[in-house]
Amino acid sequence: MKASSVASMDVRVEPELQRKASPILTSLKRNKLLYLMIFPGLLYFIVFKYLPMGGLVIAFQDYQPYLGITGSPWVGLKHFERLFTEPTFFMLLRNTLILFAMNIVFFFPLPIILALMLNEVRNKWFKSAVQTIIYIPHFMSWVIIVSITYVFLNVDGGVINELLAVLGFNKISFLTSPEWLRTMYIGQIIWKELGWSTIIYLAAITVVDTQLYEAAEMDGAGRWRKTWHITLPAIRPVIITLLILKIGSTLDLGFEHMYLLLNSLNREVAEIFDTYIYTAGLKNGQLSFSTTVGLFKGVVGLILVMASNKLAKKFGEDGVY
Repeated sequence: MKASSVASMDVRVEPELQRKASPILTSLKRNKLLYLMIFPGLLYFIVFKYLPMGGLVIAFQDYQPYLGITGSPWVGLKHFERLFTEPTFFMLLRNTLILFAMNIVFFFPLPIILALMLNEVRNKWFKSAVQTIIYIPHFMSWVIIVSITYVFLNVDGGVINELLAVLGFNKISFLTSPEWLRTMYIGQIIWKELGWSTIIYLAAITVVDTQLYEAAEMDGAGRWRKTWHITLPAIRPVIITLLILKIGSTLDLGFEHMYLLLNSLNREVAEIFDTYIYTAGLKNGQLSFSTTVGLFKGVVGLILVMASNKLAKKFGEDGVY
């Protein structure tokens, strides 16, 4: 009796283990085409995002290319001490934070406002035409955007300066003046990315239940009240998510754009962490120090994402994770 009871227990336990393991295998077999579609993107992140993280160890070394990572001497936190004690650090931090704050204040709300305005357009042809026109700059490289700006704002022959001269005003050195650098930087971002950034918000608006608008109309609500009390609350989770991700890139403003605007006359307000990493790492050959600056940026971004996500959840939002 005992032997038979033990055997029957083994028979019962084995199917239970199989049932626990089967959902994963079943999901892989059932959705194999979807997983196959995910694989290239997953491979990209593994090869170009996660594997290179192993090279961050040179931030704690005096890295020499001919010695390699295994042969270069360890220096501990020497490069971090240099980063935080150099006067350049505070200039980089100030410039980066000011540009990021301007980005949040002047650029971040604009795609939301534009998406709400486009949602109110009833003429489909006109709406499609406007969307096409405002999407085009996104597909231009920063080289083209800055070149167009140069044609318009150059002192010698620039369209804007020639117009100022005709009107009797003095010409302005937009491209070399520190006072105009930040305004020009934000203006170029708005021109290039405003239209493209509305896509997510427009997609979020399309899933709002139309019955809510019909009920609001029956209560006498106009377009403004429907937008304020229905549309905005419906897309609030998307706004919060994108804001959290934006905060995570506080110190990561992008290299190419600012490097094209940077010159010796506006360096005091234009030099940011991204351009400094290029100068220190590739131009001056300070690979360990530039890696330290990059690691500092990454750690700060991670902390800001986690902190903003926790704060969002504290106020009842879903957050990123």
